[in-house]
Formats: sequence, structure tokens, C-alpha cells
Amino acid sequence: MRPQCARCAEKDLECTYEAVRPRQRRKKEPSQSEFAQNHGSREPMLDDHQWQEPMTDDISVTECFSPTDTEFNAMSPMDLSTTSEISVSPIDTNSTSCNYSIMDDINQTSSVARKNSSTNVVSQARSLQPDLAMIAPCPVGSPRFEFVLPTFSEFSNRPNRRALVDHFCNVLSHLIVFREESGNPFQQLVLPLSHESPPITNAIYALASAHLEYRGVETSEKSLYFHNRAIQGLARLIEQEGKVDRIELLAAIMLLVYYEVLVQRGRSSIVDGHLKGALTIMSASQEESTPASLFLERAFRFYDVITALSLGSAPLSTAPAAGCLIPFAPLDAPAASPMSNVDTLLGMSTTLWPIMHRLSNLLSLKNDIERASRENQTSKSAVLRMEFETTSQAIETALTQWEPFLPPNIVIQDGVLRNTDGEDIPEQQLLQSILHNALAYRHSAFVYLYRTIYGYPAHREVVQKHVHSALTHCVETVTYGGPMGALLWPLFVAACEAVSAEDRALSQRAFIGIDQRQGMTNIAQAWKITQEVWKRLDATNDDIPEVHDTALWRKVSAEMGVNIVLG
Repeated sequence: MRPQCARCAEKDLECTYEAVRPRQRRKKEPSQSEFAQNHGSREPMLDDHQWQEPMTDDISVTECFSPTDTEFNAMSPMDLSTTSEISVSPIDTNSTSCNYSIMDDINQTSSVARKNSSTNVVSQARSLQPDLAMIAPCPVGSPRFEFVLPTFSEFSNRPNRRALVDHFCNVLSHLIVFREESGNPFQQLVLPLSHESPPITNAIYALASAHLEYRGVETSEKSLYFHNRAIQGLARLIEQEGKVDRIELLAAIMLLVYYEVLVQRGRSSIVDGHLKGALTIMSASQEESTPASLFLERAFRFYDVITALSLGSAPLSTAPAAGCLIPFAPLDAPAASPMSNVDTLLGMSTTLWPIMHRLSNLLSLKNDIERASRENQTSKSAVLRMEFETTSQAIETALTQWEPFLPPNIVIQDGVLRNTDGEDIPEQQLLQSILHNALAYRHSAFVYLYRTIYGYPAHREVVQKHVHSALTHCVETVTYGGPMGALLWPLFVAACEAVSAEDRALSQRAFIGIDQRQGMTNIAQAWKITQEVWKRLDATNDDIPEVHDTALWRKVSAEMGVNIVLG
């Protein structure tokens, strides 16, 4: 007896069966009408084979330049408005003390990221497959509210690429922000832009793939391939000049900056080139600000300062006026949130950032004074020296007086956040971690000022006092398990000046913690440089000038052939 469906049985009809057709290969290019029937009437996103981008796998590393740098080389970034209405702007796994399972670590990272976010794109916990071939068939909260199963199918018809989007959403996007109680800004503001932008999508693929590659997860397509495609697509966007959306340009460049900082391929000026182009685009735009543009501008200004502090160059943008920075919140964040004074990218350091910006300019100013003195430019040297002394003293005073930007009705008592009304503080652990992150920045800023700018000896008491405080706060940031995406600069600056066994142990503990959490190459390289600095200091004595070298870590970095960006 042939099986009969319930509907035919109910109507007492005989089921009919069509002849079995031979299996056919899926057509590569479905018609627009077919797509509209399945996905609605909106314009479909171009799939991988429809982008018609050059499939150039053999581009060498040296050819991966910044198209923004060449396009805007003759231009100078203009000063952005600093009015109050403008919101301007992760160890060596081979070390014997850092042994852990890579896959276990990735799963742990995913778990921690999910626990700290109530707005994950995929809420069901799972393990990443080594070949990235498995996609969790569970419902998603799409930025466009139209994605269908399999998960992220509208990004690509290739499972490995959908897995990269999944990794970007469920792991990476949570590792690089401080705040997401109402949503993750990278998911809310950046991911939707990729829907019709191949450069942004390829940059997302590159960033996610590079993060997985560093952790030892094999991917079927290499991150460098996606990076090359993103660079080529970005160059074509720039060639369109006024016909392209500036937000699309800025989003693509920002993702490429994150990629370059993550992979750290030797001594490269690519990050500088990207930043210069982005800041030029920002300053030349006359368009009204949007949440996406404000978020991207804040990200660029953060990396402008961090890059200047890392490379010893001057920042490209002007310092924001004191008090003009207001915390950037995720979309639809409640006004009464305990995170209300926490910035998405700066944490509780929003009011510290104008000071950090001015601090990042001092080394370049100091070098200008030395150059003018060598060239016997007496008048110029005198003017620059007066500016240097005035600015550095003002920065030292500002750092001394600065306090973290705390949420309303919350105070610090004995290093712990307390509610003035005696009630428990929601997100206590998270806020405590963010607080220690901000305090680590303050103390490492003192270390940078005293060592790199003033040239104090490393053993000087005032230097070591701030070294110990900064490292203590770094460890507390890790211990409380909060965001660690911006912790590398204060950790590295303090760790390189650590002379006691206690402080070096704190350094190692913090490095292990952020590497396990973040999993990025610049952390591993920073740890290697720190260990080499310690080795050289321990192998010499006070009669050797190298001991008093205020930029020993820069010398070590140059000998290793890397320009590390501590973001």
C-alpha cells in the first residue's frame, strides 16, 4: 500500500506522485524573480560569484598597501569640529607558562563573550569546527531582520564564509567594545553596511579569518586573500570619488585597520595610511552625522592616538577640547543604565582621552626640539622648548587631577564601586573591570611621561610607583573578566619598565589573561618584546648606557622588524 498524506486521506482522494527527476546541480545565478519570491521584493545582496572581483591569490605582502594613503597623500587631514555636539573620538603561546588548548581557549572566549553580552546574534552555545564547515542551524537576530537558514546564508553561499561572519558576530565584535547592553555597535552599525558592499564583507572575512588563523584554526581560504580583495575593492570605491557613500568607505577602512593591528605583518606603514585617508574623508565631509559615522569617527580617533603612542609619531587629528567628548552608547541604550557613563570604545576613559591625545604629541615635539638644536636653529628651538615645557607640565597636572568618569550615584570606596543608596550595582563585575582599565591608562600615562618624555631612569621611585599601580590595575581588569580590547597599551608601557620580580609576575599574569581572551598577534609580539627588554636589562649593569635607554623597547622592536600598534 502506497503511503497517503493526511490531507488526501481526509478528503478521500488518491495521492499522486510525480516521477523522480534526476538530481541537478544548483544553478549558480538564480534569476531576480526567483530570488524575490524567496526573500521578498528588496534588492538582493550580491553573492560571492556575482561580485566579479579579481581572484588574485598571489599578491605579495609588500603589495598590500593602503589605497587611502596614495589617494590622499597630497592632502592634509583638516581639523574636525570639537564642539560638544560632536562625539569624537589584545603572548607567546609557545611560552612554557602559557600552554593551553587552542580549541578550548576559543570555546572559552566564545563563552565569555556570550556571557557578557545580552544581544548575541546566535544565542546557542557551540564549539567552532576546525574546518569551519559547520554552521549552527539556529535562529538569528539579523541586522536586516530578513536572514534565513542556514545562518548568515545571505552573506555567502559558502559555509566557511558564513562561519566567518558568525565568528565576527559571536566572538570578535564582543572583544573590541566596552559596552553592549542594548546591542553591539559592530553588529548594529557596521554589519548591515556589508549587505551591499563587497569591500566591507571581505574585510569582515579577513578580520575573522586572521583571528582564527592565529588561534590555529584551519580555514579553507586565507585571511590574506580576503584582505587583498578588500584592498582592491576599497581602491575602486575611492576612484568613484563623490559617487561613493563616505560611511561605506570609513567602515571598510576601519575594519582594515583592525585587521592590520591584529596581524602585525612586520614594519608597516599601512595603518598610518589608512588613518590618514579616513581622517581626510571625515574632515572633508559636509554630511550630517549619523550613529554609524559618530561610532566610526570615535574608533578612528582612538586608533590615531594609540598609533601615535605606539610608533612615536604625532597624531593626525587635533586634540578634542576638554569636556567635549560624551560617551558613545549602543543604539537604544536606556538612559538609566548603570553603563550610562561608559563609552563603547573608551570605557570610563572618555574624559581622560583629551589628555592622552596631547600626551601622544609630546614625543614628536621633543624630537623636533632635538632636531632644531642639532641644526643650530636657536629661536625655533627656544619656542618649541617653551611649548614642550608648558604642555608637559599641564599634562602632568591634568593626570594628577583626573578621576574616572563614573556612572551616576556610584562612588569609589577602597578601590571598589559602591552605590550611594546602598543598593547592589547591576553589572558590578563588568563595571569594576572597566574602572581598572581606565586607572591602568592613567598610571601608564604617568610612566610614559616620566620615562619617554622626561627621560627619568627606570629605577626612579616615582616611575616604579606608577609601574606597579598600572600593572595592578591591568591584572584586576583581567581578574574581573571585563573588556580587554584596549588594555595592551597600558600593560605594555608599564611591563617594559618593570624591574621587580613582583611587577614582572603581574605583567606575565596580565599578558596571559588578555591573550587567552583576545587572541591577537600584537599581544604575542608585545610579550616577546617585553621579555627581550627584561633580558637585556638583567644582562647589563648601571655602567651600560642601554640600561638608561628610555626607548629600549623601541630599539628591540626595530631589531625584531616590527612596528607594533598597541591597540
